[in-house]
Amino acid sequence: MWMRPAWVLLVLIYWAMTVPSRVSVGTAWLSGLVIDLLNGTLLGEHALACTVVIYFVSRMHLRLCMYPVPQQGIMVLFFVLTYQFIIYCIQGFVGQLPGSQLYWLSSITSMLLWPWLFVLMRDFRRRFKIA
Repeated sequence: MWMRPAWVLLVLIYWAMTVPSRVSVGTAWLSGLVIDLLNGTLLGEHALACTVVIYFVSRMHLRLCMYPVPQQGIMVLFFVLTYQFIIYCIQGFVGQLPGSQLYWLSSITSMLLWPWLFVLMRDFRRRFKIA
C-alpha cells in the first residue's frame, strides 16, 4: 500500500504538461475532490494538493516539455513529494498522521514509473490526435 504510485496525479501532470489549455487547476481541483470522496478523507485535502502541484506544472510546462524523460522523472519526484507533504501537513493538523515513514515511498515509485507512463500516454495522445 505504501509503494502505490500517485496514479491520478501522474496522469494530471502529464496532461497539464502537454495540453495545459485543457487540463489545468480546475481539472486538478475536481479530480482531487473525487479522490477525497472515494477515499473518505477530509473533503478538500487532495483537491488542495492536486491544485498546488498542477499550478506549478502549468507554470513550468514549456520547460518541462524540453527536459528529457529521466529529468522529467526527477521533477515528478519533487511534484509528488510536494503533493504528499501538503497532505501530510493537513493530516497533521487533523491529528491523523501516517504511522510509518514508508509514507514517502510513493513518490519514488511514481518517479520510477514516469518513463513508462509518459510513453504510454504519449502514444495514446498521438493515436487519438489530442492536441
